[in-house]
Amino acid sequence: MTGRQGDIAVIGGGAAGMMAALQAAAGDQAPPVRLYERNEKVGRKLAITGKGRCNLTNCCEEADFLTQVPSNGRFLYSAIYAFPPAAAMAFFTDLGVPLKVERGNRVFPRSDRAYDVVDALYRGLRRSGVSLVHSRVLAVEQTGEEDPARRFRLRTERGADYARCVIIATGGLSYPLTGSTGDGYAFAAALGHRVTEPRASLVALRSDDPVCSALAGLSLRNVRLTVWEEKKAVYQGFGEMLFTHVGVSGPLVLSASAHLRNWDKRRYRACIDLKPALEEKMLDKRLLSDFQKYQNRDLCNALDDLLPQKLIPVMLARCGWDGRQKVHSVTAAMRRRLLEEIKGFSLPLAGPCEIEQAVITAGGVSVKQVNPKTMESKLVPGLYFAGEVLDVDAYTGGYNLQIAWSTGFLAGNSAREEIQCDETAGRSH
Repeated sequence: MTGRQGDIAVIGGGAAGMMAALQAAAGDQAPPVRLYERNEKVGRKLAITGKGRCNLTNCCEEADFLTQVPSNGRFLYSAIYAFPPAAAMAFFTDLGVPLKVERGNRVFPRSDRAYDVVDALYRGLRRSGVSLVHSRVLAVEQTGEEDPARRFRLRTERGADYARCVIIATGGLSYPLTGSTGDGYAFAAALGHRVTEPRASLVALRSDDPVCSALAGLSLRNVRLTVWEEKKAVYQGFGEMLFTHVGVSGPLVLSASAHLRNWDKRRYRACIDLKPALEEKMLDKRLLSDFQKYQNRDLCNALDDLLPQKLIPVMLARCGWDGRQKVHSVTAAMRRRLLEEIKGFSLPLAGPCEIEQAVITAGGVSVKQVNPKTMESKLVPGLYFAGEVLDVDAYTGGYNLQIAWSTGFLAGNSAREEIQCDETAGRSH
């Protein structure tokens, strides 16, 4: 099965690729579309997003959305306004996926099953007549031939295929077992594009502080996390996080990681306010009340109302206290020391965890070489990009999947319209 010719070839059966293929194949006069996916099934990474629940977008306005994109947000202006979150929600509802909106305007399928999203997209592809090719693309080349149907040659594991337009939607480097192994970067570079070095984003962070291993598995809720770059606060958020054997993770940490981009030049430090709802005076009153209540106990048994059990020995050690000391002997200075630790539990950060563990890859194909209104390459006519392969990334909360939907929407529509315009022009002559 080699030597196939078709008008549009989409490489990558993830979120952006499936959206691009659906749009490319939309309408009665749509050209033939082939979707290349190296795995046996499409949407493998999509199926595990949001811990298997699939946070597929964020229910916010376009302008608000763009504030959540720290890297090249302006490039996405046309894509987000062409296919905003509201359009994505309507799209999936029409595909038969009822939705719900949760805290932080995060949008999930009502079933809490990411597979429902994948299955709906797959059914849409079949209805649209998209041909699924389960073969890995090894290279994308310009042929130089006059025949427009053979403008690109795709070298695959099964041989060579040809296409008039190619959409590269191969993802980044995160979760490589799902097929994201950076192939699109190599295709783009071989065709003359600059590729910003990929790096981990929305990723757990490492710390050399031994308290992390001691607290591994401890989840903290309703805390405030501030991350400092030297003496400058570069991130602050309220929510959940957890300790791991090598550092910290959880929603707050993943969001913070997107702001930390100068590990080779700067030092970073995390500061956790364990009781953000209590100002210092109120917290001091709370400590006094608890200490009066448990005045005859040992310190190690007097903090259960205030702190998680696993955190108590760590907190006592940080304060330099003997856990067997009686509560009634605590001085005002000692109480102040505990208050400072509760309001500012500090950890040095050593760097991000491996890119393979990241939710999203930052870096990618330079957006300066891509037309933001169409997603077409400025260097190679007929070549388009969509999704994580581009040098754009956002914070956690459904924003990155929305980028995939919006850029895939533009790329698919633009490629289809290019071919339809060429055919109309050809018939007029």
